[in-house]
Amino acid sequence: MCADRFFQGISNSHYDTAKTIKGSILPVFERLHSEIKNKTKELAKGAGKGAKAVDKARNVTQKHIELLGQHTATFDSTGGKVAASDDPYVIQRGVMHCLNKQIQEENNNRQDMISVQNSFAQFEAHVIQTMQQGMGQFMQVVSSQAEQTKVMYGDIVGTAQRIPPDFEWNGFIHRNDGVLIDPSAPPRSLSNVSFLNQNHRSTQPLIAGSLERKGKIMKKYDASYYVVTPSKFLHEFKTDDDFAKDPSPELSLYLPDCIVGALNGDKFNVKGKDVSKGKVGNTFSMSHELAFKAHTPQSAQQWWEIVRQAAGQVTNEMPESSVPSSPADTRESEMTSPISPTVTEGKQMAPLQTQGLLAEKEAAGSAHPTSAHPTSATPASAGATEGVNVKDAAPVSGVERKPGEY
Repeated sequence: MCADRFFQGISNSHYDTAKTIKGSILPVFERLHSEIKNKTKELAKGAGKGAKAVDKARNVTQKHIELLGQHTATFDSTGGKVAASDDPYVIQRGVMHCLNKQIQEENNNRQDMISVQNSFAQFEAHVIQTMQQGMGQFMQVVSSQAEQTKVMYGDIVGTAQRIPPDFEWNGFIHRNDGVLIDPSAPPRSLSNVSFLNQNHRSTQPLIAGSLERKGKIMKKYDASYYVVTPSKFLHEFKTDDDFAKDPSPELSLYLPDCIVGALNGDKFNVKGKDVSKGKVGNTFSMSHELAFKAHTPQSAQQWWEIVRQAAGQVTNEMPESSVPSSPADTRESEMTSPISPTVTEGKQMAPLQTQGLLAEKEAAGSAHPTSAHPTSATPASAGATEGVNVKDAAPVSGVERKPGEY
């Protein structure tokens, strides 16, 4: 009878233990199992999406690099005569734009993967802690069992409690160190990237910098970034920044088909047709005479010499200089005599003769160094010939600056 009660008690104890385990402990592990499955689905969706964006950006960059290779080869075989849209300089700027987008996608994907890795490290700790919690509850349930069973389950729980939260994660990193991303490694930078034909001679401008061009309607000079390429194109850009937006030229003149006028101080004219709109746009494009103005006469001389060498025809026609159209001209006209020469219709104003005046000024300066005034013996337009004051002088065009400062 005692044995029957003993075994009945054992049976009831095991029954109560099983009931408690099913009602209190198993739900904890079932929830943990669901969390692991959801985390696996999250990893599959998030990592795949970022990898597809990186692959797409890399394919676009590769196509632009191959296109640059084709047109640099065409440049060498045709002697530099290419279409405006096929200019290797423009294509290379497009490569830089696509490469910048690719690196951004790669860095974004890298950051996403690092975030996923960090979240999984926390999740692994959560798994271990949940298991520890469940095993602790299990120990309380089986404590009413016999001493042997209590000791046995106590050893199991003790072993589980000694597992550090990052034990599994550290083992996973050690086993997969060749696949996972090192968070301490620096991200990619465009300055450390090179590609084929990056420094080809057809991509290096003959001269580049800031020029002012007179508008067709407002007749006001506006500054833009201009480049003369080895393909003999004069390109106009809003800025020299390759990253803010796609660096497509606002205006392109094929200089062998253009007519360049004479240099007048810091101004010169170029007459030609804009060929930046492709074959269809070029068919309906009209020839226009564009008036350019440099920051200084020395800068204008540099631009005019390079444009003249590439132009198809050079004339002695002088650009208009009687009416100031920019703040710099206004200041110069206020500092000189108010009398300004006029140009009648059908006649061309002769170039200013400054050699005699310079000689007289030097002689007068040597005799009376403190009484001579440079503006008293100089005509109103002499500022364009003799240059501007040092404090008001703009930087010479062609000086390299950081992107976005033009």
